[in-house]
Amino acid sequence: MTVHDRHIALAAQAIRPSHRSSRQLDDLDTQRLAKRLVVFTPRGAEIDALVAHVQKDLNVAGSDVVRRVVSHNPDSLWAIARRSHFSASALSGEGLMAFLMLNRAGMRRLIAGTFDASDPDLSLLAQQFEKPAGIYIWALHARGTIHGGIPLVMEKMNTPLYRDVDVYARAVTPEGVRFVNGTGFRPGATFEGKFAPNLHVYHRVDREPENKDVPLYDGYRGAGKARDLSVTIARTLEDVMRVMTIRSAIYLGEQQCPYEEEFDGNDFSATHLIGYVGNEPAACLRVRYFADFAKIERLAVRKEFRGTRLAFQLVRAGIELCRKKGYRRLYGHAQKRLVNFWARFGFRTFDGGRELVFSDFDYVEMVLDAERHPQAISIGVDPYIMIRPEGRWHVPGILERSAIRPITRPSVGGEQERARA
Repeated sequence: MTVHDRHIALAAQAIRPSHRSSRQLDDLDTQRLAKRLVVFTPRGAEIDALVAHVQKDLNVAGSDVVRRVVSHNPDSLWAIARRSHFSASALSGEGLMAFLMLNRAGMRRLIAGTFDASDPDLSLLAQQFEKPAGIYIWALHARGTIHGGIPLVMEKMNTPLYRDVDVYARAVTPEGVRFVNGTGFRPGATFEGKFAPNLHVYHRVDREPENKDVPLYDGYRGAGKARDLSVTIARTLEDVMRVMTIRSAIYLGEQQCPYEEEFDGNDFSATHLIGYVGNEPAACLRVRYFADFAKIERLAVRKEFRGTRLAFQLVRAGIELCRKKGYRRLYGHAQKRLVNFWARFGFRTFDGGRELVFSDFDYVEMVLDAERHPQAISIGVDPYIMIRPEGRWHVPGILERSAIRPITRPSVGGEQERARA
């Protein structure tokens, strides 16, 4: 029986150089979450009691199967217990994290969907001295404060034998979905060219797999080539300053628009998109939202970048953003000389549309009827999606990662203490 306690782990970390980039699953805050917990490898009757406890909530393999797997590779099962309940003479786990260390044949079966996790074939599992081809999360049961034991277990998965082996999971409960979304797993897994859409994978080496699902309005990552075109949403004060600087150069400088007419009081009730050429902010677009339509406006491209296709990419990104928000109708005021430009995206003048004049230019009303995005944000979707950063609904956010922490209600506790005082 081995016991793993955070004080041992922190001491080891101090003398061990880091061989990996910071990743969510491998970088959970051990000191904060696990200071009142220990994890250990159970045996015999301890396994039987732990499995019986977990089977109340999860459909997991029987204790005889679990014992057989643990005998094959003791690193497969870790029990979690509160420090105050832990006794070396009477071990009792309150939660567990179990793995299947798959060899290449096991990974092929897992990807193909033919792997039997309820009664694993030992010939498909790596032994303790062998480097696995993949680590499959067999079971995770860690409710409430026991969640804090997960980083302790993951430290055991950061030994030289395991630390660069990808981790796979199949989320079958709402809690499981929140766990994989909040700890850096990606939907869909590939192994030896075969793809399994129903698996999630956590890549543990310093690489980013190609993600063709990144939306057009979230393409900028700050490390593009000199002429790469990309678009992102303004999310910080510095981003907004970039937008205002671009608009000042074009509208105030080139078109001699009065300041109060350009900065019209609507900038803090809108979404701003920034277009980049390489790492240079080169264009911007503003989107405002109304009950049943969105208005696209304030498209501006710096003079030195007008030979690029950035304006086209920026408008397409704005349309895609509105569709993702559920809008089917987009509206705008186009300068009459630019009607053909907007028509390329499907905008059209319409019966009853008015011509109007402001800031010394003539405009015409245009409208675009669009299809609602198939994954549009609406009531009924996973509520964690709605609290992700604007335009990054496709990527788990920081609040999802916070959901794996125990519920402590710190302000409520403080109020109670003050009340007692």
